[in-house]
Formats: sequence, structure tokens, C-alpha cells
Amino acid sequence: MRRRTLLVTLAFVASPALGQIPPAAPPAPPPAVANVFVSLTTDAGAITVELERAKAPITVGNFLRYVDQKRLDNTTFYRATKVAAGYGLIQGGVRNDPKKLLPPIKLEPTTVTGLTHASGTLSMARGGPPNSATADFFITIGTMKSMDADPTQAGDDALGYAAFGHVVSGMDVVNKILESPTSPTEGEGVMKGQMLAPKIRIITARRVPAPPAEPAASPAAAATPPPAP
Repeated sequence: MRRRTLLVTLAFVASPALGQIPPAAPPAPPPAVANVFVSLTTDAGAITVELERAKAPITVGNFLRYVDQKRLDNTTFYRATKVAAGYGLIQGGVRNDPKKLLPPIKLEPTTVTGLTHASGTLSMARGGPPNSATADFFITIGTMKSMDADPTQAGDDALGYAAFGHVVSGMDVVNKILESPTSPTEGEGVMKGQMLAPKIRIITARRVPAPPAEPAASPAAAATPPPAP
């Protein structure tokens, strides 16, 4: 009897505890936030931009509200700041049209988003305090690190501008707008002489599917020498 009792006891000890709840599986990681693509159809051609929704959610969300509510339709690129040949920026938007403006948004500096003002960057324009951007935006031609946030600077220069996307097609159109004629008298302050004449109309701004990825070169093709001349 003692042997039987001992065997039963050992079997109980070796078995999983009755009613034991298995450890919970670790939570699944949140789904990746997909970038959004928008096409700006202009009088000069189409410009397609990729918006960094995960990195700059406030700024991208604001821009998409203007796109989805068609507030950018029939607006313009109205400014071209040409610093040197092939270097500068173009600026567009609603130009304070009260019928199209939405409330200003909080600035997302590049020190927070990790973005930078490389050539082809889409960024928010503002003419006042850091949290004053609304609808107007600019596209850089050439790298403009001076637009990035720089904590070593004082005051407003420490915060920079809110980059939130980049051009994926249509940089030829961007360069064409940069080289368009400007009025020598229109504009105020630093913008005098930078106002496009005529302005370039933004006919529509619409979300578009992501462009197809470019196929990778075949290793075999890459290894094949070119034919003899």
C-alpha cells in the first residue's frame, strides 16, 4: 500500500499542476503605419510626394485633410526662391485664403521626426511662431540643412521647419517651377522678387497608390559583359 501511495505521489509531482494557466503569448507588435502618396497635378506637370505618416503624424494628418477636403484644388505654387542654379525652394498652398484654411498645427521638428531637408523634401511653411503652420508648404531643391532644427541655435532658429515627406516623381517639374519667371516688385520683405509671375496652378491634389518598386537587376545580367563593338 505504501508503494502504491508513493507511486501516485510521484506521478502527481511529475505532472503539470491541475488548472495551471499557460503563460500568455507576448502581444503582437502594432501594424506598421504605411506611408501615403499624393499627386499634385499642376500646370507645369505632375509631382508625386510620399508622406512620412509614422514619423510626422501631425503634419501628415494636416496635409491629408487639405487633400481629402480638396482645399488644395485650384491653389498655386506662388513662390520660387532661387539661391543658385539648381538650388532653392518652391512654395505653394492656399496663401491665407480664409475659406480654405484649417486651424494651425503643432510643429514636429526634425529632431523629433528624424527627417532632414535633403533635396526634394516636402516641408511646412510658416511665417510666424513655431505652431503657426496651416496649409502652405515648400519643396527643396538641393540639401538645406539650415531648415532643420538646430538645438545649438537660439530662439526660433533652434526649431526649424517640419519636414514630412519627399518627392518620388516629378523633380523635373519642381526644377521647372524653380526656373519660372518671377516679378521684380511683387512680395514683401525677404519674399520680394521671389513671387512667380505667372503663378503655377495646382489643379488637383489627390491620394494615389504607391508606385511600383523598381525591379532589381538580375545578377546574371549584371555579370554578362557588353557585346563587342
